[in-house]
Amino acid sequence: MANERESLLNSNKKKAFARIASHARDELHSFRTWLKWLCVDQSNAWTTCLSWFVFLVLAILVPALSHFLLACSDCDSRHSRPYDTVVQLSLSGIASLSFICLSNFVREYGLRRFLFFDKLCDESETVRKGYTEQLNRSLKVLFIFVLPCFAAEAAYKIWWYASGGTRIPFLGNAIVSDTVACFLELCSWFYRTVVFFLVCVLFRLICYLQILRLKDFAQVFQVDSDVESILREHLRIRRHLRIISHRYRAFILWALILVTASQFASLLMTTRPSADLNMYKTGELALCSVSLLAGIMILLRSATRITHKALAVTCLAAKWHVSATIESFEASETETPMASIAANQIFPVRYDGSSDVDDVGDEEDELDNSKFVASYAYSTISFQKRQALVAYFENNRAGITLYGVILDRTTLHTIFGIELSLVLWLLGKTISSLD
Repeated sequence: MANERESLLNSNKKKAFARIASHARDELHSFRTWLKWLCVDQSNAWTTCLSWFVFLVLAILVPALSHFLLACSDCDSRHSRPYDTVVQLSLSGIASLSFICLSNFVREYGLRRFLFFDKLCDESETVRKGYTEQLNRSLKVLFIFVLPCFAAEAAYKIWWYASGGTRIPFLGNAIVSDTVACFLELCSWFYRTVVFFLVCVLFRLICYLQILRLKDFAQVFQVDSDVESILREHLRIRRHLRIISHRYRAFILWALILVTASQFASLLMTTRPSADLNMYKTGELALCSVSLLAGIMILLRSATRITHKALAVTCLAAKWHVSATIESFEASETETPMASIAANQIFPVRYDGSSDVDDVGDEEDELDNSKFVASYAYSTISFQKRQALVAYFENNRAGITLYGVILDRTTLHTIFGIELSLVLWLLGKTISSLD
């Protein structure tokens, strides 16, 4: 008997490891292909060395050479680049942070484990299918954010070099030199923004998996479930949310710090009395700011969506508890004359929310809805167990945390208030210096 149990455990371990291990035609095959083309794949020693080499060249070397060697110090007003320092430091700083975090993720966990594909065998078919579809859409979302800004950056760089922004013939010919320099600068800008948005989109993808699981978890209130199974599943979801928070908390915090520093440096330089503001000088700075803020919005929106959905689970559990209590009282008091009760009701019409479905549209789902819960629990779950479960949900909020601080709408309002206070303080200092 012991030998059979040991062999069964070994077979289960082998199956679990087979799920974690990658193979040539798994769900991540096309995703890894894109990572190789973007030079951020680190699945083996060769691709890791290539990835670090490309990072050092495009994120460090090319921006430094562009700033110190290719910048035109004696150009006219349209070709001078007074804000190039802020642009290069901002993009290189956020790209370095993103690349280091991505390298740590892949090296420590592996791509499958990092994206929780090793846990999909425990999920329902709906969750697996939805998550795989979202994975295939992730790179499309990535390029939706990157390509418009890259097109504007490419137009600016081509104009800058074609109209005589620099004349340094480091390859013996000015035209060839400008072409190579323009190409390298565009590759550097594209690479740095792609690396940053890639980490943000991967966070969005992982958060989407947890939202799918929360929606699937909401189905337990529609069937005859026991409190222990509901509690175990919720604890599993909370454990995964804690894992995500632990992995991404340093990246989110440092990204907030770097983006805030970049925006304040931009504001300080553009509000100086001697600042000359026009499209040719500040266009690149504006593109950099838009890219950084878009990435931060992806992070914060994904985190707050999970917190909102987790709060909706608490509301759904409370509604389930109320519905079960009502049904149990109606079942136990059948001897009460229903006509007299109906006559004294303030709201005699039984509301189930079905009449307003067309008005609500797609704003409601399994978690956020105003429909009456058809209870199946009153006959098997006692009032005390349901009350304890609702109390547990109310006192154990699930969501993405940042070193213990849960990222919800209140936290976003706090961050916005702090940023606005710093902006007003900086503007006050700038205006007082003009006097």
